[in-house]
Amino acid sequence: MRIGYTLMTEQAGPNDLVRFAAEAEHAGFDFEVMSDHYSPWLDEQGHAPYAWSVLGAVTQATERVELMTYVTCPIMRYHPAVVAQKAATVQALSNGRFTLGLGAGENLNEHVVGRGWPPANVRHDMLAEALQIIGGLFDGGYFDYEGKHFRVDSAKLWDLPEKRTPIGVAVSGSQSIRRFAPVADAMIAVEPKMELSQEWDATKLGPPSRKIGQMPISWGTDRDAAVQRAHEQFRWFAGGWKVNAELPGPSAFAGATQFVREEDVAGSIPCGPDLEPIVEGVREFEKAGFTDVALVQIGGDQQNGFLDFAEKELLPALRG
Repeated sequence: MRIGYTLMTEQAGPNDLVRFAAEAEHAGFDFEVMSDHYSPWLDEQGHAPYAWSVLGAVTQATERVELMTYVTCPIMRYHPAVVAQKAATVQALSNGRFTLGLGAGENLNEHVVGRGWPPANVRHDMLAEALQIIGGLFDGGYFDYEGKHFRVDSAKLWDLPEKRTPIGVAVSGSQSIRRFAPVADAMIAVEPKMELSQEWDATKLGPPSRKIGQMPISWGTDRDAAVQRAHEQFRWFAGGWKVNAELPGPSAFAGATQFVREEDVAGSIPCGPDLEPIVEGVREFEKAGFTDVALVQIGGDQQNGFLDFAEKELLPALRG
């Protein structure tokens, strides 16, 4: 498997994220993914810089690692024609190292533009149109489009990179797989479910493609402190994406997770100094047919120690 590192915009500022990106490459990670948020999940996380500005800086601070959004929502906060322009620019700046990860988004980030929050089936319709627009612009030349949700009038990407930008799409079940597998280059999912991988490969046109997962951990030499940190900053993860996509802000996530206990979080997220729980978690993705997993180290102030641990112990163990 390819092991990645998550540049989590919700828990670190822009300068730190650029530094972490360079250090993660030096530590030996294969790829790096970046969240694209307007708000953190919880106030305790405390950050939300603009992902695309940070990505531009990261392309210049790294040389080898693949870069990816995990994930960008191209249906409300951004028009898909603008997403295509941003993706093409980052692909050019990175010399072909960028993958555009897309999804149907969360209310948390998209409501800020004042357009409300449509139901899931409408969001999927909008994402399908967005993929047509982005793909059409990646083809080159002038592009026009008129759909139910979006219009494009004589748009053209004037700086197309030599290598076409691959597109990954976040899915959670059969409905989204059937709709998006035929038009995407990679699958994105956060649960190690074999049925997702199998159905994706069965639905995808052509040979099996990349399937990219993500796994939070709270590594630290003091297990109690690692559990407390995971509970403080990542208890929202227990809600699942059907809930997490609907809540409108950090205060809503705080209210929805007020009864989540530390032991609940520790039961689903590896916490503390032990190597084996992390390795076992990654192996679950491997068994489920995933080709890539991006690790999320919880705590913006905990990255330096984690990256040293990853270089000396974790990555050798995962690759061994």
